[in-house]
Amino acid sequence: MTIRGNGQTSRRCLLKTGAAIVAGASAVGVAGELSASAQQKMAQKMVQYLAETKKPSQMCSNCVNFVSPNACKIVEGEIHPGGWCVAWAPAPKTAS
Repeated sequence: MTIRGNGQTSRRCLLKTGAAIVAGASAVGVAGELSASAQQKMAQKMVQYLAETKKPSQMCSNCVNFVSPNACKIVEGEIHPGGWCVAWAPAPKTAS
């Protein structure tokens, strides 16, 4: 940083530092998004996936992670809408 004789930082130095901070923060944000999208899904065995469940209130079709018609955001492979796993979480209720 350039310091003036009176102990103040120059405007040019302050603007350069601010621009560097903004650019760095943007780069960190982009890197975080890339790593999140590159995450691997969990194996069905790891989450104790069952293709059919006896818990009608906890089926893949009403889970927040279910992707119609037969996929999941966090579990790999084909997912049956009537299935279940330990990662089940309720999907938000939609207004009728």
